[in-house]
Amino acid sequence: MPTAQPEPLLTLEPSKEAPRNSEGSLVELRDGRLYLAYSRFTSGGADNSKAQIAKRVSADGGKTWTDDEILVDTEGRENVMSVSLLRIDTGEVLLFYAVKNSWGDCKLYLRRSADEMRTLSDRVCATPSDGYHVVNNDRVVQLSTGRLIVPAALHPCADGTQQTWSARGISRCFLSDDRGRTWRKSRSELQMPGESGTGLQEPGVVELLDGRVYLWSRTDKGCQYESFSTDGGETWAEARPSPLASPVSPASIKRVPWLDDLLVVWNDHSGKHPFPPGRRTPLCLATSGDDARTWIGSKVLEGNPDGWYCYTCMTFVGDSVILGYCAGDKQVGGLNRLKVTRVPKEWLYS
Repeated sequence: MPTAQPEPLLTLEPSKEAPRNSEGSLVELRDGRLYLAYSRFTSGGADNSKAQIAKRVSADGGKTWTDDEILVDTEGRENVMSVSLLRIDTGEVLLFYAVKNSWGDCKLYLRRSADEMRTLSDRVCATPSDGYHVVNNDRVVQLSTGRLIVPAALHPCADGTQQTWSARGISRCFLSDDRGRTWRKSRSELQMPGESGTGLQEPGVVELLDGRVYLWSRTDKGCQYESFSTDGGETWAEARPSPLASPVSPASIKRVPWLDDLLVVWNDHSGKHPFPPGRRTPLCLATSGDDARTWIGSKVLEGNPDGWYCYTCMTFVGDSVILGYCAGDKQVGGLNRLKVTRVPKEWLYS
């Protein structure tokens, strides 16, 4: 029999009412429905254009979806965006999202739901430090100890204007040991060794099988950089190049439930597949059986050389992983189209 192939489930095209749909997160509800939250922009496609957090729900495995509904309206002076959904060990679902006020003020907030996203609590700040903190969508994790980790990149800004905003990111983490009710900054942070325009941007974290925490960040050095923590994200070893060759584009990594492998989704610029230098294409998947030391089986999910694929979220349902990602191009803009695709386990490991 032929190998099952990836199946597109949903494409949210830009429109006059929503010129950009991007940066989503997915969670499976207790009754089996798929719940998608994402950034819905209303006045343009720039990162600081007006935006809301919208939701769509599917009761048939992603074949059909409800119309969009507003989950969080604009709370900051600029917007809200970059959502993470996380089911924690209490059974609650936590909703995280960025609130932007200026080039010098961006923080992550969370609301919690004990009734499968029917209602949400008042918000709590998960990055209680001054400054502009970038936290990508679908980034918050819970460790086996119960600790929650928010990986963030601080971008210094002297006066709150674009003119003094620094693109050179400083990776740090925010930690909670009471299931998200209170938060504190990690004891150490990470700077890019040597010269770099980007520094360490848009970090992500995943727990390794030996209990260490693995952190990766996008850079302008031709690859993701990596670091390790042996104390649950409190302190970090010096960042170094990882095996993941990439442009200045984020990677997404999660633990595969079937085999305890790690799964990465990123723009593979190792040379295994054709790629236009500097562009966020192709979008590829690979797995690691040795906790991120090596990655094997890179496969192209999206290969349009004019495409722009990034900001991937993932959730595992049955024998598939469901991905949501920006899938723009030169016609609609790189970040303005959101796509959801089901990837069968069979295809991933074929």
